[in-house]
Parts: sequence; structure tokens; C-alpha cells
Amino acid sequence: MSNTFRHLALALAGAAALQAPLHVVAQPAAPVATPPQPAASGPVVPAVPSTDLARALPDFSVLVEQAGPAVVNIRTSEKIKAGPNAQLDEQMREFLRRFGIPVPQQRKGTPAPNPAPDDDDDDDDASPQRRGLGSGFVIGADGYVMTNAHVVDEADEVMVTLTDKREFKAKVVGLDRRTDVAVLKIEATGLPMLRMGDVGKLKVGEWVMAIGSPFGFDNTVTAGIVSAKARDTGDLLPLIQTDVAINPGNSGGPLLNLRGEVVGINSQIYSQSGGFMGISFAIPIDEAMRVADQLRSKGRVTRGMLGVYPDDLTKEVAEAIGLGKPQGALVTRITAGGPGEKAGLELGDVITRFGGKPVEKAVDLRRLAASSPPGTKVPMQVFRRGSYKELTATLDALPDDRAAATPEPEAPAQTGAQAWGLTVSELTDAQRKELKLTAGLKVDAVDGAAARAGLRPGDLILSVSNTEIKTLKQFQAVLAKVEKGKPLQMLVRRGDAVTFVVLKPGKG
Repeated sequence: MSNTFRHLALALAGAAALQAPLHVVAQPAAPVATPPQPAASGPVVPAVPSTDLARALPDFSVLVEQAGPAVVNIRTSEKIKAGPNAQLDEQMREFLRRFGIPVPQQRKGTPAPNPAPDDDDDDDDASPQRRGLGSGFVIGADGYVMTNAHVVDEADEVMVTLTDKREFKAKVVGLDRRTDVAVLKIEATGLPMLRMGDVGKLKVGEWVMAIGSPFGFDNTVTAGIVSAKARDTGDLLPLIQTDVAINPGNSGGPLLNLRGEVVGINSQIYSQSGGFMGISFAIPIDEAMRVADQLRSKGRVTRGMLGVYPDDLTKEVAEAIGLGKPQGALVTRITAGGPGEKAGLELGDVITRFGGKPVEKAVDLRRLAASSPPGTKVPMQVFRRGSYKELTATLDALPDDRAAATPEPEAPAQTGAQAWGLTVSELTDAQRKELKLTAGLKVDAVDGAAARAGLRPGDLILSVSNTEIKTLKQFQAVLAKVEKGKPLQMLVRRGDAVTFVVLKPGKG
């Protein structure tokens, strides 16, 4: 038989087999092999049936129907002003804002040099316009809307569009750059409102949903889970981290839980490209509402200020000064005449409690002070030279505008003295008075361990091993008590800043 006929015969046989009835001989079911289990050394998490997992997946459709009408689209326009950043396009501005980077501001009232022609023929003003997009949601049936401050900051016109396509020109009631919260007002009544949720009950791993206008697409829904809580990426607020897709235009929109309650305002992303990469951040709604209440009542936010520059403690320094574990806020600078100085705080103090609440790190102190109204008397627990002290401060008001970032003082890494590679001298009475010090020795020269540690001539040694140093004799006596081979802890001042330093003995 030729190959051609053989192939044809096989094809016909296959076709006949397909038409013939299928006879199945029942066979006993083979046992399913069970994968090996770990030795029983504790409780084992029970397996979840796949049907239960399917039932556990959320259906967001009802939630979208209920919450969607309270979410708005926000469009802004701003006349381009003269200045070195006048031609900074809106996409780049939004890119910077969403990373939490301050966007350079331009002065109003001066036309841009060589402006590009405006494509919008409907504008009566010949000045070119910069356009912006964002989202928001209704927090008051009488027309109050919440969004991000960076969405409307410096805008000359703000337009709010509802889901029923009604459009309103909005007034910016107030905005707070420190928390990135803004409140708008439109002339409308009977608006649908969203309920506020309890951020304290929000759990990592919980499903959440965002509604907004990414790239101008109105009422776009994205969902994910809470990835982490209290991320220290905000200035005065810890942020909620999620994996909900957030893109340009989502800023200011609500983050909702499965009960349809707002738990956050979508504000920032982490990205290496400018697009969504699986990490986004939202402002906790409880903090945002506290800011919004002040904006609605006063148009601005007032915060308390202690008047100190706090820093974190390392484990090494905490152990060296006798604190045990790295907790509290180290006072590195004190504002002259400020609440901290009046309360008796000293350079090198470690504030461990503020207003009855524990201070774990420097950011805690800043947030606790800012959350207290100006004029509040706040008790503080301070760790100073091996013992705790109780002080009380009356807070001043924090300035409204965000102050320029203060450069971090260049602190010495570690320190030493004489046998440790130091040459020091006593301060004169005139020098102490000028420096506002009651103690301290001046570093004249460094070598060996001191040089390796980063000390410089002109540094001031305020204390050694938690002992305040006033004279060379006292300094030598303290050094004589240091065990051979043990590190030496000092409080050193350079310029207006102080820090604890630890010198490790050894050859460089």
C-alpha cells in the first residue's frame, strides 16, 4: 500500500471511530496522592476550599453604583507666568507632585516671554493656559468637595464636573500643603455624600477601591488591597500604602473600603517611570477631615510648634547613653526664645514622651506637636544624662507656609580626646556667653581616632559619658574612668547643631 493510501485509510478509520458510540468501562477511582505534610510541630493552617475562595472575592459593582455619584472630576487652568519655570508643562508638574516633590511656583501677573499660542479659541484672555486634571469627592451636601492641595494649588480657575454632567465653577475655600488637603465649594445643594470610615479599623490585606479620573477618564474604578499602614512618606501624616492602580488624574479621589466608606484620599505614588508600579499612597481620612474642618471654618490650618529640631537615635548611641533602646527624639537644635528653650530643654536631651504619648522617633514628635493647638501646655518626659526629667512646654503656632527645607547639619560620626587623638582647650567666659553655654571644651586639633571619627577643630565637647564637662581637669578625670577597649560616648556641638557620637578605640 502506498503512503498516500495508508494516510487516507488512517484518516477514514479515525473518522469512523469518532462516529462510533463511545464505550467506557468503569474503573475504580485511583486514590489521589496527598503531598507530603510537614512534621506536626504546631498548629497547621487549614486548607481553604476553592469554592470558598471564589465566594470571598469581592464584587465592587454595587459599591460603585452607590459611591460613584459622589465622586467628581476636577479641571484647572492657570495662566503661564514669567520665570525660569514658566515653560514647565503640566505633565512634568503632575509628575513632581505625585512623588511629593514641591513644584516651583511662579509669580502672578507677568506674561511669559515668547508664549506659545493658546489652542483654546474660547478663552477671552490671550495669555496661554496650563491645564490640570484631578479628582475629588463630596463631603457636604451643600457643595463642599475635598481633593488634594496640589490639584488646585496656584490654579486661576477650578471647574468641578459631577457624574450627571453638571459643571460648576469652584471656589477654593482653603488648602494645606503640608498634608496635601484642599476644600472646594460649588453652588449646588442636595449632593450625594460619601460616608467617612474608621482608619483605625483598617487592616493590612483588606480590599479597597479607588474612583477617579486617571488621564481624564471620568469615574474609573480600580481596586486592590492595603499593603501597609502608617508609612512615613508624609510630612506631618503617616500614609496608607496600597497596590491600587493610581495614575495622573486620580489625585484627590477617594479610597473606599468594602462598606463604601472613605478611608483615604489618593495622593502619591512610588514610581521609577512616572507611571503606576504597584505602590500608591493615600492620606488617612480621619487626619484629612480634621484639616478640612479647619479649612471650612477658618480657611487655614493652625498647628502647634515646640521650636526644636529633632533627630532619630541609633541603637549604638541609645545603648551608649544608657537609654537602652533607640527610642525618642534627640534635640539637636533649639530655637532661641521658643517654647522648647522656655520649657528648659537642652541640646542633647532625648524627648521620650510628649503630651502623655510615647515618642518612638523624631517624626512622632513633629506630628504630636503639630496636632496640638497653639497655646497648649504639653507635659514632656526627657532623658538627660542618664536620668528622666519632667518638663512642660507652651506651644507656639507653626507658620502657615511651608518653610524652606533646613539642610541637615553635618554631624561628626564618632569622637575621642587626647589619648583618643584630641587636643582641647577651655572656653573663656566671653566665649561661653556668646555661645550661650554653661559648659564645654573646644576642639583645637584632631588626629588618630578623633580624625577617623570625623571630628574637626572648632567642634565643642559638651559632655562625656553623660557627664557635663566644664574644665580640662574634669575632662581628664572622666576619661581616666573609661575602661580600656571600651567605646567613648560624647555630646558634640558643631555650629548650632548637636549630636551624640560614639568613638570606638582601635587603629585606623
